[in-house]
Amino acid sequence: MDTSANKRVGMTEALVLGGGGVTGIAWMTGLLAGLADAGQDVTGADVIVGTSAGSSVAAQLGSGLALEELYARQADPALQAAEIMAEVDLEGFAADIAAAVGGAATLADLRRAVGKVALDAATVPEPERRAVIESRLPVHRWPARTLKIVAVDAESGEPRVFDNSSAVSLVDAVAASCAVPGVWPPVTIEGRRYVDGGVRSIANADYASGASRVLVVVPMGGTEPFPSDAPLEQAVEGLRAQGARVVVVEPDEASRAAIGANPLDPATRGPAAEAGRAQGRALTIEWGGV
Repeated sequence: MDTSANKRVGMTEALVLGGGGVTGIAWMTGLLAGLADAGQDVTGADVIVGTSAGSSVAAQLGSGLALEELYARQADPALQAAEIMAEVDLEGFAADIAAAVGGAATLADLRRAVGKVALDAATVPEPERRAVIESRLPVHRWPARTLKIVAVDAESGEPRVFDNSSAVSLVDAVAASCAVPGVWPPVTIEGRRYVDGGVRSIANADYASGASRVLVVVPMGGTEPFPSDAPLEQAVEGLRAQGARVVVVEPDEASRAAIGANPLDPATRGPAAEAGRAQGRALTIEWGGV
């Protein structure tokens, strides 16, 4: 992810990709392509942390496909993966979740309450949803570099970070991280049920600890969807306290308009990808020193 000529020997770089639905996948892919267009290719990071939509993009970056091909798979309708349309009233969804977690005394209790909502919800069957994730990923093997995919145990409320040492299918790990509670079915792995990593944090940026430079990309902005013990702002402060240079990128006005009100609407992938690429081309990453 060296975007400058002055990367020191021993410096490690992390790319953190947050949640944001199918439009977030498209926008992040476009943004990364636009940065590369502008001579700031960040896709070679030593560590990639992926949450929800970010886990899909992270897995795609490890597929071996060129960034231009990955962009085409988002922007060209003929190449787009098959998706299931999810009609979601975001305000109503938030109200339902709030009602379910109203009595939670701790963050673990809250995550368990959200997990129960997910376990009780009527959704498409788990195999049908898994097939969608399979179609998103060009390859189904873990990459050689460090890839961290975050999900949350629906029953215990505990987060779990999957990587290539977890002996878990990449497809299952990504499906778990993308399992929006109440919208998609929890994912069964080793007898446990997992939901979206965004239940813990929109980006889980604290899992980039130890990196010298960290680029955090958040399609939904920095506002946490749930109370968190690792909110983005706090995580960024923690990374900087460790000496890391951290840059956070959110959608600009044009990108927000392209993403639209429903981040789960597959029809917005093309516009979101194009807006992300335009934003990336115009963006200069300022590390604030080395």
